[in-house]
Amino acid sequence: MELNRREFLETAGVLTAVTTIGSALPIFGATGKENLFTNPTEHKLPELPYAFDAFDKFIDAKTIELHYTKHHQAYVNGLNKAQAEIEIALGKQDFSLIDYWLKKLAFHGAGHFLHSLYWNSMSPNGGGEPKGKLLDKINMDFGSFDKFKKMFSASAVAVEGSGWALLAYQPSTKKLLILQIENHQKLTTWDVIPLMVIDVWEHAYYLKYQNKRGDYVNNWFNIVNWDTAEKNYLSHPTKDNK
Repeated sequence: MELNRREFLETAGVLTAVTTIGSALPIFGATGKENLFTNPTEHKLPELPYAFDAFDKFIDAKTIELHYTKHHQAYVNGLNKAQAEIEIALGKQDFSLIDYWLKKLAFHGAGHFLHSLYWNSMSPNGGGEPKGKLLDKINMDFGSFDKFKKMFSASAVAVEGSGWALLAYQPSTKKLLILQIENHQKLTTWDVIPLMVIDVWEHAYYLKYQNKRGDYVNNWFNIVNWDTAEKNYLSHPTKDNK
């Protein structure tokens, strides 16, 4: 069974995220010398950089615990399973189910990557505005931090169904972008460097906010880890951040 063009692009995009973006942001632990299929990395849940109750005023401890230990762990397990099945298919040269497992790889691989970035996009000492080169770039590309914040918040709230809002840098245009992502791997562009992300799947906020996604997004800005976002931006030198 052949992959159609859309399915191929979705899958290829996640492979790029795992091998290229993943090496830039050391989340997956893969090196450039490893082959994703014939020598798959055993992906593991990354260490959470704070306690479950670190954001209790804005995100309750139970939500963080369930989100991290159940939901994120499920994506790690799903990614490892997909890689193992693809390796088996490669060894047997039996690709009758390859489209199924490539879709699973895209879904779980992107889910693992985005959750790993999400945990590092928050800090007990976060909030406020970014500083330095990232703030300069936000002001340049969005007009002001306030305009950026309004656009990012509106984008996050408006995600249809389950998904994410992502701040990224696009080297080809030398601009910051705000992207909506449906599920984990849809409605995005791959030639970008992720800087920070907010999860707007219901499991990220429903225990505390129920259906009030907007309240969750507004409060999330009190814990944004701008230091990490700026480090991700500065890790890819451009004329704007030198």
